[in-house]
Amino acid sequence: MELAPGLRRIGNDIIAVHLIVTDEGMTLIDTGLPGHYADLTRELAALGRPLSDIKGIVLTHGDSDHTGFAERLRSELGIPVYVGAGDAARAMGEKPPSPPKDRRRIGPVIGFFAYAIRKGGVKMPRVKEVVPVDDGDVLPLPGAPEIIGMPGHSPGSVAIHVPAARAVFVGDELTTRSVLTGESGPQPAPFTDDQAGSSASLEKLAGLDVDFVIPGHGPVWTQGAPALVAAYRAAEAARR
Repeated sequence: MELAPGLRRIGNDIIAVHLIVTDEGMTLIDTGLPGHYADLTRELAALGRPLSDIKGIVLTHGDSDHTGFAERLRSELGIPVYVGAGDAARAMGEKPPSPPKDRRRIGPVIGFFAYAIRKGGVKMPRVKEVVPVDDGDVLPLPGAPEIIGMPGHSPGSVAIHVPAARAVFVGDELTTRSVLTGESGPQPAPFTDDQAGSSASLEKLAGLDVDFVIPGHGPVWTQGAPALVAAYRAAEAARR
């Protein structure tokens, strides 16, 4: 699915993978679940581009529903996998802390886990080698992605700002539709390690001039970063 020239979405609003497409190559943002690999190959076939045109994978964080087929591309094609330094161990298989007891509704929960099972989420391969990144790094990859440290959802969560695509990828630092309740709109994401830290990190997005704020779960936000932060704050306040 083309969001804009040079920016494509694979998967859906439940779990999404994104491609930055340039003449010099492509950058993959997150790798969803193992079954999204087939979706990726179909997308590349439609573009007429080989897998070898992917020059790097950048993970917003190390949770297993974002690392899905990263190891396959790394081991088979030597494609490097970049992740926030604080999440390197998590991406490589370290067990995260037990998730908090977020609010749930049975329908959305069943839908989320059913989709995850269909996409191979039962057995998740760990990434055996990663390249740690830090706040302020500009990666030597197509689109020149810029790393914004966003600790909170996990210690090494990052946002990935791609000015050439006028987009920022925020992973699970927020969601625009909860996979556990089905509620829509910018809001705190479930399974967050440190909600207070996540809330504070969100201010780093407020000044970005982007057309697309793209979460790992939920629809793409197209009303600008300041409006997103304001909507998030309203949702946050309503939960108190």
